[in-house]
Amino acid sequence: MAVSGENVPFIIAGGAAALSLASLLWALRVSDGARGAARKFRDRSSALESELAEQRSVLAAHPGVVLVWQGDDIDVDSDDLGAPQLHGSRAALAALLRYTDDAVSADPAVAILEGLADLEARDAGGNDVTLRIALRELVENGTQFSLTISGRELSSPDTAKRKRAFLEADGRTAGARVIVWITDSTIRHLESSHLLSRVEETQRMIARDPHSFVDMLDRSPFPAWRMSGVGKLQWANPAYLRAVEAESLEKALDRQVMLDALAAEQTRKTIAEGREIDETRHMVIDGERRAMRILSFPLSGGAGAMALDVSAQEDAREELARHVKAHDETLNHVADGVAIFGPDRKLSFYNRAFAQMWGLEEGFLLEKPTHGQLLDRLREQRKLPAREDYAAWRADELSYYLDISGIEEDTWSLPNGDTLSVTRQRHPMGGLLLLFKDITSELDLKTRFNALIKTQSATLDSLHEACAVFSGDARLRLSNRAFERLWNLDPALLQNDPDYGDLIEACVPLFHDRVIWDEIRRHITDPTDQARQPTAGEMRRSDGSILTYLTHPLPDGNTLIAFADVTATRRVESALRERAEAFEAADRLKTEFVQNVSYQLRSPLTTILGYAEFLQSQRHGDLSERQADYVNAILQASDHLSKLIENILDLALIEAGRMDLDLADLDFADLVDEGVEMVVSKAEDTEVTVRSQIEGDLGIIRADEGRLRQVLFNLVSNALRFSEPGGEVVVSAKRVGEMATLSVTDSGKGMDAERRATSFDSFTSGDQRGAGLGLALVHRFIDLHGGNVGIKDNPDGGTIVTCWLPVEAQVETRPPEVSAPGPGLQA
Repeated sequence: MAVSGENVPFIIAGGAAALSLASLLWALRVSDGARGAARKFRDRSSALESELAEQRSVLAAHPGVVLVWQGDDIDVDSDDLGAPQLHGSRAALAALLRYTDDAVSADPAVAILEGLADLEARDAGGNDVTLRIALRELVENGTQFSLTISGRELSSPDTAKRKRAFLEADGRTAGARVIVWITDSTIRHLESSHLLSRVEETQRMIARDPHSFVDMLDRSPFPAWRMSGVGKLQWANPAYLRAVEAESLEKALDRQVMLDALAAEQTRKTIAEGREIDETRHMVIDGERRAMRILSFPLSGGAGAMALDVSAQEDAREELARHVKAHDETLNHVADGVAIFGPDRKLSFYNRAFAQMWGLEEGFLLEKPTHGQLLDRLREQRKLPAREDYAAWRADELSYYLDISGIEEDTWSLPNGDTLSVTRQRHPMGGLLLLFKDITSELDLKTRFNALIKTQSATLDSLHEACAVFSGDARLRLSNRAFERLWNLDPALLQNDPDYGDLIEACVPLFHDRVIWDEIRRHITDPTDQARQPTAGEMRRSDGSILTYLTHPLPDGNTLIAFADVTATRRVESALRERAEAFEAADRLKTEFVQNVSYQLRSPLTTILGYAEFLQSQRHGDLSERQADYVNAILQASDHLSKLIENILDLALIEAGRMDLDLADLDFADLVDEGVEMVVSKAEDTEVTVRSQIEGDLGIIRADEGRLRQVLFNLVSNALRFSEPGGEVVVSAKRVGEMATLSVTDSGKGMDAERRATSFDSFTSGDQRGAGLGLALVHRFIDLHGGNVGIKDNPDGGTIVTCWLPVEAQVETRPPEVSAPGPGLQA
């Protein structure tokens, strides 16, 4: 249906009126509901207030107090957990406020907790505990508790009848709340508690003489003090006051002077945890740095503490640690392997030699293996000696921990050929100490030493001389069979290292001079340098034998005494001495005889030679041919005899030591040439060729010209005498460095070895054609010049005589020669 425009306002107005009416009706309905709800709320609130009042009246009727912590109000990090709500009777509250004297907080609930938190208490199981600890366990772990707290004494006019108050504390959780009930149960516990007897007994003991305990602590030399449950200083002894430099206890309490901050913290920790704490720290007391042992322990209502000066103990501990370190370092430089096992049989120490000896890994040793594990590792590496039953052997090794009375030694032969000496002994700190010493080289040396000793003993036994070795304490250490035989000693006496004095008593019957025996003993026992010098002497024994002895110090401190029987030697020496004296007498007679004979012969020989030369001059008439031959023969014989006498005189002068050389510088080559020319005419008579052979430049030599000419003449004359007609004599000379050589070679039949050996002796002649003085004079003249003469066979036949002369004659003063009379002189 269509709506006209005129009706629209009416329609809108009707709708608005209907809406208003509806709104009015809805408001009336809502208003009735709100008034009903408000009425119900007021009724509920009134009921709750009545119930709360009833609950409070019930809590107020409780004989104790109730502490309640709401979940959001609990402060876990605080010692008092925050401020709780306080409920209970006012009488009970007033009674508990007696324990708040040392409280810090103004809140009664917190003050009660501060006063009771650290008092002596026991739980339902009879274990000592404090309210503070039990409350913290309740908050952190939900552990419920029921405690009996020992409070203060009940006041009474009669001191003997005073009783201690007892409180009961029960803690529970209710949702997020923590609730603690505290009730005074003094009467009931005084009648039935087991705690009564122990507490009263203690109280009676203190009551009898209460001042003695305080006086005892006052007189103690160590600081002692008491802290309240909130960490306040309540009491201290004089030693404490001296340590903190306080004038009096009152001032120390007023200023709360602590020994040091760490000590105060330790006592607070003791109060919080309810356990004893023992710590050692360094602090300055009386201007000195000292090591103090702080011992804090819980007491009823707080904690007690004392400080003990342990500086000496700490110094001793540090000194011991240094000694242990030095000991370990010393053992590390020891060549033997050292291993120490503790009481738990674990390796506690080993030195470098031990690790190197067994070739064990450093990591394995640092893990501190047990003794058994170490043996097993060595067995795995095939380093232990072979054992038929390893398990039994291993058990035996470990049994030393249980029973070892002294030092146990053993020898291990290892698979690698080494030999170890193993020593076991109990360690002073418990456990076992093992010492491993490599004795491979020692055993080898010992074997060789024993072999050497046997060799020396065999060598000494093979000697004819008697030998004995004595140690510094005059004990016989070694002797040979010759010593036993020489002194007729009983073999049993030489056993077991007899004393020197006992041996000498057995030797005195053969040689009784005790002065010499004592002197020998002094060389054995006296360690001074003057005494330890080699000495020698002679003994003439009662059996007629003669001994020589000597003492000789040995490098090892021992002394060797040697005896030799020289009886036969002395007899030979005596005979030789007598013979030498006879030779000297004969030599003197010979020299005197030669001089006298030479002098006596020279005078008539001069007369004969003069008359023969006079006859040869034919001044009183001519001589027939036969007469002339006779005269020539007389002259030749006279000349030979004259030369023989001169040679004898020269030889006598040389042997008497009275021959002096007339030294001068000579041309050696000219001397040789002139000497050869001098004997050429004689060589023509014998039909023997004489020639000189000079090699190189001979230069100048310093010698006696006359004696060298005589040497050359005698050598050539001797060669001509032994050369056959048609033969040849060669005179050769050369210079070699600082020596000049002169050789004469003939072509004769030569000389055998026996004749060459005596060719330079006086008065010897191989063919009886001379007196044998030529070569003897040659030898002595060359010897006077410091040279030498030699003779040998010529490979081409004949003999070669060589003289070696120094370029500068070495003239020495020679004593007269002593020789036996030659056969020529005897003839």
